[in-house]
Amino acid sequence: MKDDAFRELVASVRQAGRIRRGTLRASRTTTFRPADVKAVRGKLGASQSEFALMIGVSVATLRNWEQGRRVPDGPALALLRVAAKNPQAVAEALHGRRGAAYQAAALDGEANGQKESATPPRLKRGR
Repeated sequence: MKDDAFRELVASVRQAGRIRRGTLRASRTTTFRPADVKAVRGKLGASQSEFALMIGVSVATLRNWEQGRRVPDGPALALLRVAAKNPQAVAEALHGRRGAAYQAAALDGEANGQKESATPPRLKRGR
């Protein structure tokens, strides 16, 4: 490793330590509000159990996020951010073209004035 890169890495680790101890404030933080989690799930037209299965968390964890008792972090937060920006890409990535078709049908129904709860498309795991 080059000396400059090593010095930069050491400075970054020291900064992370100061942030963790509370002596330094993080330069940026991201929070995902409970309404955002529920809205992302709604965009995908999935029930709580389907969405939890899709993103690899327990239903209890998803409920805690949606009710504001806990905040998603790490890979789950990253996946939720992507799903918020492009739900169809997430459906396709996790369920292939079939998942994207279900998600597109849900968006089409919303565009035509149909309520999401009328007959929401269901995402199937696998295939």
